[in-house]
Formats: sequence, C-alpha cells, structure tokens
Amino acid sequence: MTDTVRVLLPVLLVLVVLLVVRRRMPVVFWWLVGYPVVALRLLISYRATMDACGLTVPASAVRRATARMMGRQAAPVPPRRTFPLPTGSGLVMRLRMATGQAPEDFTASADRLRHAWGAHAVHVRPTKPGWLELRLVGWDVLAEVRPARRRLAAEPLRLPLALREDGRWHVRDFRTVPHELILGATQSGKSVYLRNLLCGLARQRVVLVGIDCKWGVELAPFAPRLSALADDPDRANELLDVLVEEMEARFRLIGLSGGTGPDTSLTSDVWGLPETVRPVPVVVVVDEVAELFLAANKDDEKRRDAMVTKLIRLAQLGRAAGIYLEVCGQRFGAELGKGATMLRAQLTGRVCHRVNDEASANMALADISPEAALAATSIPAERPGVAVVGDSSGGWSRVRSPHLTLADAAAVCRDTSALVPELPRLDSFRPAVAVESAGSSSTPAAAPTARPVTE
Repeated sequence: MTDTVRVLLPVLLVLVVLLVVRRRMPVVFWWLVGYPVVALRLLISYRATMDACGLTVPASAVRRATARMMGRQAAPVPPRRTFPLPTGSGLVMRLRMATGQAPEDFTASADRLRHAWGAHAVHVRPTKPGWLELRLVGWDVLAEVRPARRRLAAEPLRLPLALREDGRWHVRDFRTVPHELILGATQSGKSVYLRNLLCGLARQRVVLVGIDCKWGVELAPFAPRLSALADDPDRANELLDVLVEEMEARFRLIGLSGGTGPDTSLTSDVWGLPETVRPVPVVVVVDEVAELFLAANKDDEKRRDAMVTKLIRLAQLGRAAGIYLEVCGQRFGAELGKGATMLRAQLTGRVCHRVNDEASANMALADISPEAALAATSIPAERPGVAVVGDSSGGWSRVRSPHLTLADAAAVCRDTSALVPELPRLDSFRPAVAVESAGSSSTPAAAPTARPVTE
C-alpha cells in the first residue's frame, strides 16, 4: 500500500499542477502539453481526416498505374502540407491545394477538422494562389485578453486594440482604414474599446478631438490629453466648423507643395510633405453620433443638417488632410435622418459589439458580409467586449479588447498631457481641466478658454 501511494502521489501532484497551469497560464500549458498532443494527433490522422472530410483528390494516372502493377488500389491524395509549427495560441501549417480545390472547400470543413484534431477552432486563410494557411487555436483566447506587447504598437497611428479569435491582434491602422464606425449597446464593451483606442493615441504625437453631446460624461475623463472637447450640439457645430477650416488650410498647404523645381516632390496628401512642415494628424472621436442627428424643432433641424454635412465632408476629404473619424453609437440606421446612410458609406472600418436590434448589426456589417452581421447578433451579454470587426474587403473576425478601467485610462491621459500638440484653431475648445493637469495651476477650472500645451 505504501509503495502504491508513493507512485500515485507524484502522478496526482503533476496532474494538479497541470490543471492549475491550464487555468492560470494557458499559453504555458499549450507549449508543454497542448501543442505536442495536437501536433502528434494531426500528423498521425492527417490523411484519414482529409479523406473523411472530402478534401482529397484521386491519385494521378502514374500513381494508379504503379499501384495496379503492385496489385493494390491507389488511395486518394490529400493536399501537401508543411510541418505544423507552434504559435502563441495554437499551431499553423501551410497547405498546397490540389487541382480543383478552393479555399472555400476547407472553410466549409473547418468545424469537422476542429473536432477531428481536438482543437478549439480552425481558421483558414488563403495566402497566395494554390496555397492556404491552416491555423488551429488551442483554447478560447477571447475568454481573458491581456494587453498586446509593446513591440506591436511601434508605428505611428497603428494600434493593436483587440485580440482576434484566431490568436492574432486586430490592429487599427488609420492610414489604411482612415475612418471607423463603432456600434454597441449599453454594457457591451464599446467604451472599453474606445478607452484602449484613446490611450494608445495619447502616447503618440496626435491631436485628439472629442465630440460628446452627453454633456461630456464619456470623454471628460480624457480631457487632459484632448486638444478640443464639445459637450453639446451647439459647441459641436462650432467645432466642426473649425475642423473644416483646418482641413481646407491643409489642402492649401498641400497645393503649395506642388511647385516647380528639381527638389519638388508632388503629393496629394499630408504624408507626402516634408516632416518639417507636415501637419500633426487629427483624430476626431464622436461618442454618440445619434445625438448629432436628433432634432426637436426647425432650428435643431438646420443645425443637424449643417453638422451632418460637415461630418460627411470630413469623412470624404479628411484622409488626405490627416484628419480621421471614429464615430461611435448605440444605434445607427437610416431613420436617424438625412445623411446617415451617406456618412456610414464613408466609414470603412466597422466594429459591432452586442446590439439591441438586428437592424443595427445589418447597418454596420451586412454590406461587408451577411455572416458577419449574423455573428454580431449572437454575441452573448455575459461576454462584454466581444465584437465583430470587418472592413470593405469583406473580411471579418470576432475580437475582444483588453479590459481597461476608466480610472486607468484617465491616468494615462493625465500622464501624457504634455504631449498635446499645438493647434491654434482649437485653442477656444481646449478643456480647461487639461491645463490644470498639465501644470498650469493659475488657470481656474471653470475657465472657458485655455492656452494649449506645446511640445
């Protein structure tokens, strides 16, 4: 009995340790146990699994003739593959598709491959003609998301904001996707996504402009890093006027750069200008876009039409001037009023969290992919932060942003308040609290106008 206990005790101890590691440190558990087991199962059952899933092709004539000479029948041929290599959340291998096969065949069989190999998920991505990437995910990576490593956020205006379900990061690249629409109901995680976005931009040389017509309750905590903040429709209308003026001035600057001379380089946007004269990028965050569309009387209707027209102009022309839009809302549809559909058409990036109605999901994602809209309507309420991200290319994925508290996000904006660039046109819209946080204790908190902090 004593010998049995001595043998079983270390085994039980190892099992307990592995269970704890699997729960607390899934990446370590995957490298120690998950990857070897799944890779071995894949290598052993690859041919049989591909045949069972209908992903094989008949053998070539030469192989059939050789098999007949040996008195055997040539087996179907699976796609050629590379050795499965481990990743931080699973494994990946490349497949050389056989003649007549298409990536859609493998996508349709992804769920069958997942069950056959004991993986949490299987994702298929074409890489080049004839080749595709098969990525297996070892566990639910969206269950607990941690911030991305610093090396992923090395480039300006390029931020890793959310982890995709295939283990890769969704990177918000403003120069590739200049404008974005973010939808989500209350408690859906939309605010957490926005906090990650603002904190990432706060550490860069970017002008941050906020429009929050809910009296600033969402964006006011980030005031130390904001160059301008409008907290009611009237101020928002005035701020949009200034932004349009800034855009026009930048276009005139771009036009002046197209002179003649041996050292002149032609450009159609601010990124082609020399760094010494290039204007600082501007990111405009509209927290609740529906508040800009609502109107109770004719005066409100005139103001609404004016604001929507300016937003559309910024969305159509702002990219070349280095002005980018992040439009957020709980609900977005054509019933908001004139210009809603036209504005939506200019917002290339789409992020849809859990919404309260199917129409909002369709408005955000149906023109990208019907499957993406269906996925957005199935997000459970107990998984806040999960969203469906899509773009005009038709690609989409489930993502989840790292949890970031409002206090931590506000602390980042206070610590980076000295990075607020100088933009004189926005002086009258600079939140006074930002000056106090930057160290100007002589300015009262209620001051309507504040001098911007220079670099």
